[in-house]
Amino acid sequence: MTTSPPHQAVTAPSATGERTGHPAIEFVGVRKEYLSHGEAVPAVKSLDLAIGQGEFFSLLGPSGCGKTTTMRMIAGFEEPTTGQVFLDGKDVTGVAANKRDVNMVFQSYALFPHLNVLQNVSFGLERKKVGKSEIKRRVGEILEIVSLTGMEKRHPKEMSGGQQQRVALARALVNHPRALLLDEPLGALDLKLRQQMQIELKRIQREVGITFVYVTHDQGEALTMSDRIAVMNDGLIEQLGTPREIYEKPATRFVAGFIGTSNLLSGQVSRVEDGCAVLDLGSEGRIVVPVPGSVQAGQPIEVSVRPEKIDLHRGTPQATGSVLAGTVTEVVYHGTSTNYTVATSAGTDFVVFDQNAHDAEDVASRGERVFLTWAPQHSYPIGV
Repeated sequence: MTTSPPHQAVTAPSATGERTGHPAIEFVGVRKEYLSHGEAVPAVKSLDLAIGQGEFFSLLGPSGCGKTTTMRMIAGFEEPTTGQVFLDGKDVTGVAANKRDVNMVFQSYALFPHLNVLQNVSFGLERKKVGKSEIKRRVGEILEIVSLTGMEKRHPKEMSGGQQQRVALARALVNHPRALLLDEPLGALDLKLRQQMQIELKRIQREVGITFVYVTHDQGEALTMSDRIAVMNDGLIEQLGTPREIYEKPATRFVAGFIGTSNLLSGQVSRVEDGCAVLDLGSEGRIVVPVPGSVQAGQPIEVSVRPEKIDLHRGTPQATGSVLAGTVTEVVYHGTSTNYTVATSAGTDFVVFDQNAHDAEDVASRGERVFLTWAPQHSYPIGV
């Protein structure tokens, strides 16, 4: 697993159980098991994780990977079987959910239908017996941040899905929590509105400066909004890093396949020259991939290359990097790009995204012989 360092340094707990220079949220040696028919089933197998102050952090992975369980342990809805959870340097393992300084936003919004926007947003402050003038000030500020000023008297049924989502955010943020937890909050919205809300969420998080922890199975959402992403699979973090690190340099085959579309191929290193391994396929092509000095000729290797990094040629190219011969088996028009599937000489089908910035009629056809090329730096060795 590759990781990028947390935003805040971590020191040992003090005599009071608190830490100095601490992250907003930290898991230390956490494992979570559930009992099923008398057998312990692990949901989170091993978790050591630090989330920085003011960070937009996403837990990304398929259903059943452990991401929601991880979030629920932050909120206090679940307790670790072993290990500790720290919030703002304080050990909150065993502390009740209502005693933790975090708020949560769900996909269902959970708004009170009989209350208007003003009443929904101020509900938590009133329960805490905050003064009326302070409630008015804080509610006014947060409604301006989420672009709902002037809608104070509307009820949820009179609002769009995106507006209801903003009300739910405002209600959570007005309490000034240490962290806001968001469990797939955009899942009920249509595609266009979901994309708009991704940008809005990032803007809101930047303005309020609160740590956001976002759970999603949608890699596009995570890439768009996050400062860092933890890609989870089968109860473990497979890779932790920035969106660019995870997309451009996947640490495992699972990450390469789960984040976007990736072409994966396996082969044996023919030779190593100038810091690159060469997989020689004879007259049908070659693969060139940068590798560390430990890689030797004869060693098996797995390589990832993204579809948008590849150029498709209808004639024989002059290329110094990777070259593969192949036959087009599928052509799909996507508006901004034409996507090809090519059966290659490497024995693997490749997907190529060809941006439609040229003559729309200049496209390859099914059954046509083509060549694929890409620069050495666009090949990435997995697990090396």
